[in-house]
Amino acid sequence: MLNLVIVEDNGALRESLVDVLSAEDHHVVAFESAEVFLANCRIASVDILLLDLNLPGEDGMSLARRLRADWPELGIIMLTARGAPTDRSDGYESGADIYLTKPSSAPELTASIRALARRLSKEARGAVTLSAEPEAPLVLNRKTMTLTGPVGAQALTSSETDLLEAFITAPDNRLDLDSILRLGPTTVPVSKAALGVKIVRLRKKLTAAGAEGQSLNVVRNWGYQLSVMITLI
Repeated sequence: MLNLVIVEDNGALRESLVDVLSAEDHHVVAFESAEVFLANCRIASVDILLLDLNLPGEDGMSLARRLRADWPELGIIMLTARGAPTDRSDGYESGADIYLTKPSSAPELTASIRALARRLSKEARGAVTLSAEPEAPLVLNRKTMTLTGPVGAQALTSSETDLLEAFITAPDNRLDLDSILRLGPTTVPVSKAALGVKIVRLRKKLTAAGAEGQSLNVVRNWGYQLSVMITLI
């Protein structure tokens, strides 16, 4: 499993990319701009960045140049509508490992990611590097109903604790809507609207504890996926 980050301002395409890459068993987080990405993502934990060029605010070329200078081991795939030879040349000069033009098929994209991951892995094995400081984990204590992370501790309700535990123990950390709705008391039906409110509150507590990016992602027409690592005790 790779840690993938998408920076793409087109909402529909961003969701589609998350769905495609999550289906490949990768951990995927998406942002709509360079500014939001830089403010909310721990770059050292990213394996490969999928980067659009025509972004609001700082554009993809500028972002790639800065990241390549500061994080030379980061994999960068540019996915853009700019297909002119000069654009490709500028993309590679700016730090792209792979330059793909839109529309790119899902098989082409996933094959490019696998190829780049193999190359990065080989380079890492052949390089002598200092170990990065390990990321402080998130921990869910079922008894105390407390979520603890690098930023602090958050008290959870019993239903939030049950929901988070279900995500942690589910295959691929995914739950469909029916499974989530069945977690509540059978005598008190839970609506999808109420569930949406609960998910938003839980996301805020995850972020307050130190989770980075979008911690609970929508799996379109299916349910939700937990996208951060949490230790259950």
